[in-house]
Amino acid sequence: MKQNKNIAPAELSYYGLYLLDYLRKYHPDKVIDTEFITGREEAASETFEKERAAGSTVEAAQEEAMRVLLEGLHFSPYALLLEVVENEFTDEVEASDREAFCREIFPHLKNLLGGYDTPDDTFALSPEHDLLYTELTGTVMLYLESYGIQ
Repeated sequence: MKQNKNIAPAELSYYGLYLLDYLRKYHPDKVIDTEFITGREEAASETFEKERAAGSTVEAAQEEAMRVLLEGLHFSPYALLLEVVENEFTDEVEASDREAFCREIFPHLKNLLGGYDTPDDTFALSPEHDLLYTELTGTVMLYLESYGIQ
């Protein structure tokens, strides 16, 4: 279950801080999920320690810990939305307003995004990726029209 309190950055390790920064940029809807963040942070730290204890180099242990930390997060629906707005709506949404605009409408896209299996790290290479891009373009267009922006 998601908790609605924010994690204080001072409470997080390197992995937790890295993940929090990554989520803010690519998965803003997950930033408030403290259980997810702490779970991934702990799993990455444990992975690093196990790899080092097994004789892996620091670099190899770090690489495996980062794989665990970011598993299932390589595709970002939020980043795709931002890409759609930047590519398709340059005249309608000023560059300085694009991130705020995307953060505003992103929570309203749960139904649309729920129809796609985006946690798969290979989603960006699938035919469904192009279909989602097209659907996001149409949704943004409808959103802008409903507010009289186009």
